[in-house]
Amino acid sequence: MSEIDQVTQTELEAAAFRRLVQHLRDRPDVQNIDMMNLANFCRNCLSNWYMDAAKDRGFELSKNQAREIVYGMPYDEWKTKHQTEATPEQLARYEEVRPKDH
Repeated sequence: MSEIDQVTQTELEAAAFRRLVQHLRDRPDVQNIDMMNLANFCRNCLSNWYMDAAKDRGFELSKNQAREIVYGMPYDEWKTKHQTEATPEQLARYEEVRPKDH
């Protein structure tokens, strides 16, 4: 494989990010707690990483603005439309696996 220049690498990473975000938007049935329990990250984590990256580049985004970018709608609207109540089993598993900074 040939060497990828920095601009192309950034473009590829951006395309992969956009595809991941669209995939998550297309799968609202996948609950954040399930993502946390299986992969140790969720849509909220992704929006926090986006917000952190913006801040590193001198842009201030609120948590709600970053979440709207990831969710494709206001977070409260997404929760009303798609979020289900976590089961006791899901919550117990989350307590076992959750990162200490959450």
